[in-house]
Amino acid sequence: MKKIEAIIRPARVSHVCEALDKVGHPGMMLTEIEGHGKQKGMTKVLRGKEYHVEFMTKTKIDIVAKDEDVARIVQAIREAAFTGEVGDGKIFVSAMEDAIRIRTDEKGDTVL
Repeated sequence: MKKIEAIIRPARVSHVCEALDKVGHPGMMLTEIEGHGKQKGMTKVLRGKEYHVEFMTKTKIDIVAKDEDVARIVQAIREAAFTGEVGDGKIFVSAMEDAIRIRTDEKGDTVL
């Protein structure tokens, strides 16, 4: 099992959800987060006044998937979240030791 964490633009969430449905993996958790990457925020102009926004609003998508599904899930997220602009986001993949369904106490891949 692997955990996939994707940090994407909020405007691309619906595109990513549709792409994940198409590859057959609709289960996910969404969290609204704030942060910045290498660019340390950005400068915006509002009503003619320039100001610096240090933390950008992003959406974090968490998915736990079987090892054999990871490549196509990551590809679906990448294609759906891509705009070609700075700030498109990142995808992190890490190993999951175990998963347990609380209701039945099932463990491992069967809970996915």
